[in-house]
Amino acid sequence: MKPSENGPLRIAMLGHKRVPSREGGIEVVVGELSRRMAALGHRVTLFNRSGSHVGGAEFATADRTLHEYEGVEIRWAPAIDKRGLAALTGAMSASVMALPGGFDIVHYHAEGPSVMCWLPKLFGKKVVVTVHGLDHRRGKWGKIAKTVILRGERNAARWADAVIVLSEDVRRYFRETYGRETALIPNGTAPAERRAARLITEKYGLAENSYLLFLGRLVPEKGLDCLIEAFRRTGIEKKLVIAGSGSDSGGYVQRLHTLAAGDGRILFTGFVQGETLEELYSNAYLYLLPSRLEGMPLSLLEAMSYGNCCVTSDIPECTDVTGDAAVSFPVDDTKALAALLERLCAEPETVERYKAGAAGYICSRYSWDAVTEQTLKLYRRVLAGEKIGRWSGEVSV
Repeated sequence: MKPSENGPLRIAMLGHKRVPSREGGIEVVVGELSRRMAALGHRVTLFNRSGSHVGGAEFATADRTLHEYEGVEIRWAPAIDKRGLAALTGAMSASVMALPGGFDIVHYHAEGPSVMCWLPKLFGKKVVVTVHGLDHRRGKWGKIAKTVILRGERNAARWADAVIVLSEDVRRYFRETYGRETALIPNGTAPAERRAARLITEKYGLAENSYLLFLGRLVPEKGLDCLIEAFRRTGIEKKLVIAGSGSDSGGYVQRLHTLAAGDGRILFTGFVQGETLEELYSNAYLYLLPSRLEGMPLSLLEAMSYGNCCVTSDIPECTDVTGDAAVSFPVDDTKALAALLERLCAEPETVERYKAGAAGYICSRYSWDAVTEQTLKLYRRVLAGEKIGRWSGEVSV
């Protein structure tokens, strides 16, 4: 039975690890979209992947006792909990589980899980894929994993009724590589409530403006080795706080700890979420994102929504988001980054000027409510039979 033109939709989402969770940007996106869609009266089912949590057992919800989240149905898809297999096997089982249930839209998130997007298509489902970044370029994956990810990318271009991308760069990539037009729907954010330092003082001895912050996954494409080397070149008295855990990247995490060894100014907190995360955002002197590769960095949007002075590498995925409201340096230029950090720590008035404009700038341009509205409109177009960029190369978006 087809939904009415303005009636509630039945939506399945898969490809994420688990919601609610902050294990990665994809989990944040899926959580924000799904709960807003549910609040608008749509029936949304999320297929969480079973297995361990990137932050460790302390944060795990993999006992499968959670079946509802803010009006969203949660179902658990079995997965083989091993590096390189979890995403693929989770996507396989979730794809099979999504075949019944009368879903109008099956929405895949990320390239790797999209290797299975042909299956619901075979059974007559409408399929949407969101490409959160060109994952085969990420340094943590080996040859086999990259092959699977590239197959997922190709299957998305070939089989999906619509492909969503987050940046013009990825949009251009799909056009040039596959002759496939895509829909550009960026990530969102929301005004944040700043929190005074309390938990971070008790746990880590941190006070307002006493530290520089990186928050995210500890993986090679984030450029943390460059950041640590740059910071160690400086005489800055503030701490460098690195908040996050590895994701299939244990060797790289060990390398970071080796690079930081002997410097008491560098603090690794591990995975954080909730009030601790909010306090870290709220009280940082600078927020740092030295990435070599991004999709559309949610942590950057969030950091700016908290009114941070942000320092990023000059890759388009960062500078297109920040415009003139943040500071950038040449990617992987350790010397330039060290000099920039020294300068900003010596110029608190410059930092305060960027802080004053950050939240207003980012929240006026990126809204989760707007992203939800655009995504639902795209669903309606797909259900109406509109061809949103075909494999043949026909331009229709």
